[in-house]
Amino acid sequence: MNEVDGRSARAERTRSLIVDAHLALITDGELKPTARQVTERAGVSPRTLWGHFADMEAVMAASAGRQLEGQEAATVPIDVDQPLHRRLAAYAHQRATLLEALAPLARAADVQRPFSPVLQANLRENLARIRAEAERVFAPELSRLEAAERERRLLALVVVADWASWQLLRQYLGRTATEATDVLRTAVAGILTGPTDPDPTNGDPA
Repeated sequence: MNEVDGRSARAERTRSLIVDAHLALITDGELKPTARQVTERAGVSPRTLWGHFADMEAVMAASAGRQLEGQEAATVPIDVDQPLHRRLAAYAHQRATLLEALAPLARAADVQRPFSPVLQANLRENLARIRAEAERVFAPELSRLEAAERERRLLALVVVADWASWQLLRQYLGRTATEATDVLRTAVAGILTGPTDPDPTNGDPA
């Protein structure tokens, strides 16, 4: 390993130590870790922290990226050729597992997102990933729909599969992870198999 490669490896190890410390603090219940808390937990100096990250927003973004990448790498793609009931069960289980694992970081992101363009962009990217996965897994059902109806149902799938809905079920409605998974599966099934209204204005108030 040459000198440049050695410096790069050391820099990556240091960044990893900082992200590890940040994630550990969040897992311990600290929704908005300070720079001092992170440096003390990581065993590095403030100068080292700011040499690798522009601000705490950047640390948060790196932590979110690390955890999401790890969860996605551990996820086995759902076979689209399976019957719908099997895809529904697998999809609900995968989303529930992912959301439970991401819960501490998601709660921390909720606190900081209103003031963070980076976290707002991360949310939009995550919603796009949810949409792409739902579009892939349920392609047979969605492909039968007209464009406007397909778009409405895709958006509905994104809403029910996102963290905000999961948090509502788990934290505010007091459901267990198993109960929340059942609700998610039921909601997705209803979105996919519900009747198609040929007149989108039908039922609107005059």
